[in-house]
Amino acid sequence: MFAPRESVEQVEEGNVLAPKFDEDGLIPVVTTDIDSGELLMMGYMNVEAFKKTVETGEAHYWSRSRACLWHKGATSGLVQKIVQMRIDDDQDCVWLRVAVNGGASCHVGYRSCFYRSVPIGKPEGDGPLILNYQEDDKVFDPKEVYGDAPNPTKL
Repeated sequence: MFAPRESVEQVEEGNVLAPKFDEDGLIPVVTTDIDSGELLMMGYMNVEAFKKTVETGEAHYWSRSRACLWHKGATSGLVQKIVQMRIDDDQDCVWLRVAVNGGASCHVGYRSCFYRSVPIGKPEGDGPLILNYQEDDKVFDPKEVYGDAPNPTKL
């Protein structure tokens, strides 16, 4: 499925897929909603996740926190159907444009994983920055979907 990376010209101007995975065997993936263009999430794929995504037409990622292949929506039903898959000029980043079954992509229950914004400008005082919520309502209740499973995010 992947061509060897033989030259800059081949990678940047050629017509063969020759993705560059990092030293951990991963390639970053940004995922947006096909209709709105909204950024839903950022994740990573390893070779297996990349191949499964292409073969099935559904998003598969490599979960760094759980160290396993992750078929997005396998547990929650919030499957990301690939409408278009793009790769950047030097083939080291993937952009998925998806239709999401169930209307959400964030395991916390919000539509997008990017549900908070960081204030811009010189901070006042010495404390931590206070994030601003951009989404007020969750699309689903994570406890109802996932039960009491521990949050997979490593601190």
